[in-house]
Amino acid sequence: MNLGVCYYPEHWPEADWADDARRMRALGLDLVRIGEFAWSKIEPAPGVYTWSWLDRAIEVLHAEGLGIILCTPTATPPKWLVDLHPEILPWDKHGNPKRFGSRRHYCFSSPAYRRESARITEALARRYGDHPAVVMWQTDNEYGHHGTHESYSPDAARAFRRWLQRRYESIDSLNTAWGTAFWSQDYRSFDEVDPPNATVTESNPSQHLDYQRFSSDEICEFNREQVDILRRYSPGRRIAHNYIGDFTKLDHHAIGASLDIAAWDSYPIGLLSEGDASEADKAHWLHHGHPDFAAFNHDVFRQCSAQWGVMEQQPGPVNWATHNAAPAPGMVRLWTWEAFAHGAEFVSYFRWRQAPFAQEQMHAGLLLPDRQETAVLKEVALVSSERDTIGTPETTLARVAIVLDYPSLWQQEIQPQGRSGSALKLARALYSGCRKLGLDVDIIPQGADMSAYALIILPSVSILDAEMCGRLRDSGASVLAMPLTGSRTCDGHIPENLSPGPYANLLPMQVRVFESLPPYVKIGVNLDGQAFSGSLWRESVTSIAQALAVFENGEPAWLRNERMHYLACWPDEPFLLHVLRRICREEDLEVRDTGRDLRLRRAGNIQFAFNYGSDAIDLACVGAPEKGADYLIGARVMQGAGVAAWRIQLVLPDKME
Repeated sequence: MNLGVCYYPEHWPEADWADDARRMRALGLDLVRIGEFAWSKIEPAPGVYTWSWLDRAIEVLHAEGLGIILCTPTATPPKWLVDLHPEILPWDKHGNPKRFGSRRHYCFSSPAYRRESARITEALARRYGDHPAVVMWQTDNEYGHHGTHESYSPDAARAFRRWLQRRYESIDSLNTAWGTAFWSQDYRSFDEVDPPNATVTESNPSQHLDYQRFSSDEICEFNREQVDILRRYSPGRRIAHNYIGDFTKLDHHAIGASLDIAAWDSYPIGLLSEGDASEADKAHWLHHGHPDFAAFNHDVFRQCSAQWGVMEQQPGPVNWATHNAAPAPGMVRLWTWEAFAHGAEFVSYFRWRQAPFAQEQMHAGLLLPDRQETAVLKEVALVSSERDTIGTPETTLARVAIVLDYPSLWQQEIQPQGRSGSALKLARALYSGCRKLGLDVDIIPQGADMSAYALIILPSVSILDAEMCGRLRDSGASVLAMPLTGSRTCDGHIPENLSPGPYANLLPMQVRVFESLPPYVKIGVNLDGQAFSGSLWRESVTSIAQALAVFENGEPAWLRNERMHYLACWPDEPFLLHVLRRICREEDLEVRDTGRDLRLRRAGNIQFAFNYGSDAIDLACVGAPEKGADYLIGARVMQGAGVAAWRIQLVLPDKME
């Protein structure tokens, strides 16, 4: 459990560096990230390196015993490189090249940029790869941010054609996979194929799905090239990348396969402002962040590599959201402990000192621009001291899993069949439902081992293959499938046996009609004489399976065949919680109602509790101990923005012994 900070020595007078490093160590920090945007300072002209300032910065930090996370600076190619190779710039979906002047201004498919990226990465690795202060590397910065996951440049078009030729081998296979007989789209050769942009109306959805796959693969290969160089010249150092929360335009598992650490940048309040929560929820959690946002992303990224961490933790107001509220006192401490409770190796705050110039002047740091301390420093210092009390929490395998499948997310973004919902929004709602019942959740890909779970949830996993269904059956778990599950083949076609495709082998059924509905329309559901509701999506299903709930017209709303379940609508929260409680009861999973603001997380034999609200909560409601001496952190009555932790006795279920 390490604490860190993002630092930019190139922004400040060198006379400040030693005092900054001393204050970092006094605060209890262990790690300092540097260099991710420093290419023009490292190499101000082609082949002209100015290492001396970076040498001195590293030595100053090392002298205080701080470990350095050194970054490849490839997220910001310098102006001279853009002028030498303007073809490295990304092109938007309208066919226009982007310009120099911000960041992430490169195309992953540019051969020239791939060469330059490898060159600067090798230069850094050769110089600092064996330095004792360098304990970790970060590749680039926030892949895909600002819409740069896709580029429609000439280089990208050529790379896409090569990718298609490897995937399909023959143009006839491509025509079949894309259904090009529709709208007279047949191709005679791969050379005729363009990226799916700038069309008169919607492009071919299978073509677009393949372009998403291709774009993700390009990022994966770009990352792997840097990783290979770093491993060659800096052996024994761990390598990370910092992803963006709730960003699903690239396959984090594929990228993470070559990394040691999957990190992400956690900005709970900024992303609440930009997200799809209701206005009431945004108002309620304005200064706290949504209680399931950070945790959801923790559980996504901890499955992507062997280890995970938070590379950028929000310490105050950000500058990029629609509304930029300040965290309530205590929330930075809470977010830090919540990350550790989910198994984070480190939490690093962004940034050490607020910038007084350029694009992020209003983005808070741990220090003000004049180097005065902010109140957040006391929270960081408290976490540092509390670490000794708790030690490193163990990583605990949950009993509930949610399957998050990137191709399915892409397919439904391409053909959403409605504007009010998304598979990601549904996954978050399911995650929140589980957390409101006190359940820990793993968020896993289709290929994960499922043998230890008691409940596996499929949130509209539209591209579901037969092999996956076989593993669901063999897991022995209860499976809850949501609408649209199994509704597409890997090419994005409707299956021959209609939706839910191969899932019908587990639960005999067929979706005949589906409709997307506006959010103000409620779908009535009758369940054991109780009235519930759904919204946004409804399916008309025929099945010989047992109907546990029906719509107002008598058609099945909740189907069951042994341990296999299917909901034919998006459930509103009371309906969802009822379904989850019933399945958990059958699987002997303990549920504890946590309400709106309280969240729990078990880490080995330590139970954590987090209060995302402003009012105090008596933890007796979740069976917490009464005596204050039993608490490692906090007390039974937990104040707003509070954290509590206590030891529990572990009783392993049969499937996990």
